[in-house]
Amino acid sequence: MQAELDALRAQQDELTTLLRGRPEGDWRRPSACVGWSVGDVVLHLVQTNEMATASAEGRFDEVLASPLYAPDPGATTLDDVVDLAVQRGRGPTPDELLSTWVEGAAALVEALSRCSSPRVRWVVGELSPRTLATTRLAETWIHTTDVAAGLGVDLAPTARLELVARLAWRTLPHAFAREGRTLQGPVGFDLVGVDGSSWRFGMDDGDEPSTIVTGDGVDLCRVAARRVDPGATGLVAAGSDAADVLALVRTWA
Repeated sequence: MQAELDALRAQQDELTTLLRGRPEGDWRRPSACVGWSVGDVVLHLVQTNEMATASAEGRFDEVLASPLYAPDPGATTLDDVVDLAVQRGRGPTPDELLSTWVEGAAALVEALSRCSSPRVRWVVGELSPRTLATTRLAETWIHTTDVAAGLGVDLAPTARLELVARLAWRTLPHAFAREGRTLQGPVGFDLVGVDGSSWRFGMDDGDEPSTIVTGDGVDLCRVAARRVDPGATGLVAAGSDAADVLALVRTWA
């Protein structure tokens, strides 16, 4: 899991660098996450990092019992729940929020590095600590780009996105199942990485996948993050699940 933890830490550092020294007005700018300011996005990451740390430490139920997640008749979906938690958590100053973000990010990496349980609780059920670390990497990257867009900063993609693309591939059965669908066969990704390298998943197992996705690896990550429509990319899916795989692929719960 060291590669995942190193990538998570590097992604956290990228966001911290982006935020540090920003005037208060920048924190109020609208982010690329609709309805949330830059500060709201950081608050959401603080909250979900606290949840992930609690998961790694076997305290997941404690977090769910906090006032942030108290039941509300208007919160009927997961998106509703996390949006309500952000609304309830607003109040800290940018300096306070940045400090909490930095401390919580470090605590998460430490908790995951010490986690000895083979499976931990998460929103979607139970995950391995390694998968939870990769999920946190993916979400931190997604929201770093949301913050960067709000601040007018263009961030170059990095090689750590290979782990995000792999997560999107590995969780395809879950992505299909949550929509009440079943994969008709194995899927392979044959992608071009940020440095021109090959990101291949499910392509070297002996049997030919029944569906193959080809194209740019960063585009795949953005599609899985629901930040770009597949039709606006050069990604191509061919095979038995070609009509659905790019519509359903995702890297979050």
